[in-house]
Amino acid sequence: MTRVTLTVNGAPVTAEVEPRTHLADLLRETLGLTGTHLGCEHGVCGACTVEIDGAPQRSCISYAVACEGSAVRTIEGFGEDPVMAALREAFSAHHALQCGYCTPGMLVMARDIVLRLPDADEARVREEMSGNLCRCTGYRGIVRAIMAVLQDRR
Repeated sequence: MTRVTLTVNGAPVTAEVEPRTHLADLLRETLGLTGTHLGCEHGVCGACTVEIDGAPQRSCISYAVACEGSAVRTIEGFGEDPVMAALREAFSAHHALQCGYCTPGMLVMARDIVLRLPDADEARVREEMSGNLCRCTGYRGIVRAIMAVLQDRR
């Protein structure tokens, strides 16, 4: 077992983990933060996307011990975030969610796009979101929701 210390959603966390433990498993199984979903467990689908040190990362392929000293924010950690609030509202208004399994990862990635690429057009949004897969919506509503938030912030 290896001791890992990091900050999760603003709170310090220390845990004993096997060196092979992925961050997603630490978040879900040890910390009970089940908003981080596991889909493919290969870093392909994006359902496990969280923010590590301010950037979106796949938690299913990030070892917990590699995150030593990092600041991690899961979907549960965005409760008071105004950009996330706007995205959640837009996702609802534009029918950007159905089963909801991919939604936490989609929202984390969408927030990054809104903050990092304020002038993004639809093609760029689609490109940026291409690493987050959804089997239900067909992406139209997701892209419309992100574009609506971008336009509101301009």
